[in-house]
Amino acid sequence: MNKRILGALAVLIILAASAAVIIFMLNSPQKTGPLEYSYEIVNTYPHDKNAFTQGLLIDNGVLYESTGLYGASSLRRVDLETGEILQAYELPVQYFGEGIAAFESKIIQLTWQSQTGFVYDENSFEVLQDFNYSTEGWGITYDGSHLIMSDGTSALYFLDPETFQKTGQVEVHDVNGTVNHLN
Repeated sequence: MNKRILGALAVLIILAASAAVIIFMLNSPQKTGPLEYSYEIVNTYPHDKNAFTQGLLIDNGVLYESTGLYGASSLRRVDLETGEILQAYELPVQYFGEGIAAFESKIIQLTWQSQTGFVYDENSFEVLQDFNYSTEGWGITYDGSHLIMSDGTSALYFLDPETFQKTGQVEVHDVNGTVNHLN
């Protein structure tokens, strides 16, 4: 066979293989919806059964917990292995503790409906300052640049970690529309 016939034959083989792959893909059932993941419990730890946990974080190997309920809200340092409360700050009774985040050497805690957040020294739990926001407080995290706060709606608010002023906002959507109750 000459080179032209071999070249044409090679192109036909490639086209036939490509067509077979495309037909296979079109006839294969397509998975729709979110991916499903499984899990495995690898350990369990003791925990205060009376704690209404609203925020939880591990920072530099230290477990911090924010508990809620009016008259029973706190910020805690907890020994993960034993569940022992190593340190606690009890919030005044008018506050319902919510999410917490670590920033530099501080712990930031939101309250649910009081529109007030607190900034603590991470070692002493001394209240360094408080700040206000115009929504409910649910969850908060730090991404290395901004605090990101949720309020139970579809909005995520970006806050300056020094001034706590809102610097941005995004609405979370999926294929069905807005995603509410973000925490």
